[in-house]
Parts: sequence; C-alpha cells; structure tokens
Amino acid sequence: MKKSIFILFLFMLAIPSGFTQLKTYSFEEVEQLSVKKPKPIVIFVHTNWCKYCKMMENTTFKNKELIKELNANFYFVELDAENNSDITFNKHIFKYKPTGQKTGVHELATALATINGQIAYPTFSILDVDYSILFQKQSYLKPKDLISILERIKEFPIFEDNTSN
Repeated sequence: MKKSIFILFLFMLAIPSGFTQLKTYSFEEVEQLSVKKPKPIVIFVHTNWCKYCKMMENTTFKNKELIKELNANFYFVELDAENNSDITFNKHIFKYKPTGQKTGVHELATALATINGQIAYPTFSILDVDYSILFQKQSYLKPKDLISILERIKEFPIFEDNTSN
C-alpha cells in the first residue's frame, strides 16, 4: 500500500505544473460546437511522412502560449491529407482519392491546402465561422509566427462579431 502511494506521489511530481494540452476536434465536433459557440477554425493539414509536420507536432504545438491561444479562441483540427476515411463537413462528404498504388489525397485536404494550384505540407488553413477560408499558409511555422498570425486573425470583424457569445 505504501509503495503504491509512493509511486503515485512520484508520478504526480513528474507531471509539470500548469500542464496544458492542445484541444483537437474533428470536423463533426466543430460543426456541433459552432452552433452554440462560433469560433474560427485552425486546420493543420499534414501527412505522416512530412518531416516538417512532425517537427511542428513536437515543437510548435507544445508551446504553452500557443496552446493557450488556440484553446481559448479557436477550434483546432488536424487533418491527415492521406486519411482514407470519409469526412462530412459543411453538408458535404469528402472522400479519399487514390492517385496511384498505395497513395492518394483526401478531397478535404485538397480543398483546404491547395494554394496557386499546388498542395504542400504542412498547410495551415483558418476558416471563419461560416467555413470560408480566411487564411492559408504552406510552411513550417515557429510558435511565435503562428501566434502572430492568430493575433492578426482576431482583428478581423467576423471574429469579433461571433466569438463574444
């Protein structure tokens, strides 16, 4: 018994105080939550083979200030561009489209991550409360750069009108 309590105590000491976890949502959850509390949506389009995507997952998305900003003012969605499951979003069913043997791109990734006819990873798309694209960027982003982008998005009138609920 004492050993169990001691192990539990050590475990609790190992957890950093103020541990903040980034809240991620599915597209379906965002649609449901947006009915009661509309917020812009930040979508991180990535693949499992993209080294810059992995770097962002291990650095940028661990930043406490960024996590606080995303959790407070946005819905955050991760989209694997090679996910082969159907995704229903904004009254439309998006499907995986094979482009070769064991390769393909999801229609929703194409819709959200294509800039000037090109798709690259990672891509950030920020949607307004009506699911229109406000911003897109194909690049690795450091926490300070992404925070700066989010701060600028918060200046848009559509943000102010719909997030004060």
